[in-house]
Amino acid sequence: MAQSERIEQGRGFGKKRAKKSTSLGNKNLVPVPAGAKTSPKRVGQGPGSGMGKTSTRGSKGQRARASSMKRGFEGGQMPLHKRLPKRGFTNIFSEVFQPVNLVALAKAGLSGEVTPAILKAKSLIKSEEGLIKVLGTGEITAAITITVDGFSASAKEKIEKAGGKVILREKNKVEKK
Repeated sequence: MAQSERIEQGRGFGKKRAKKSTSLGNKNLVPVPAGAKTSPKRVGQGPGSGMGKTSTRGSKGQRARASSMKRGFEGGQMPLHKRLPKRGFTNIFSEVFQPVNLVALAKAGLSGEVTPAILKAKSLIKSEEGLIKVLGTGEITAAITITVDGFSASAKEKIEKAGGKVILREKNKVEKK
């Protein structure tokens, strides 16, 4: 078999890696001394690796096993996350709105009829199906008719002052059986 037909050995394992050039493009980099950067120890790679069989874990015992201890295990002592008091609660009925400021509407150059689909197309919201709320940060000069799920009092006032209108979108309520 000729030399050219042989498979070249992998770059990171066995063969020496090519050194990075310190030509004009890399003058600002401090050269790393030889031996300063070493590859991590590859344990569990069989008897030929020099760390085969037990893979540097010794023999038997809890720490030699694959799943030795759970995270946060403190040797049977009551773990910290159970010793600390619990505070507050999570409201399962909370509604998370996607905020849209008036300054963003003005920046996008929107006028006339504005729907959630248009807001999504202009990347002002992430999803059309989610709840949308217009907030009053900034000023708007164009008259817009916007359909959303909520709005602040200042946003409604500024939109109506500019000659626009705010329409509340009907909620899709799921009927309980």
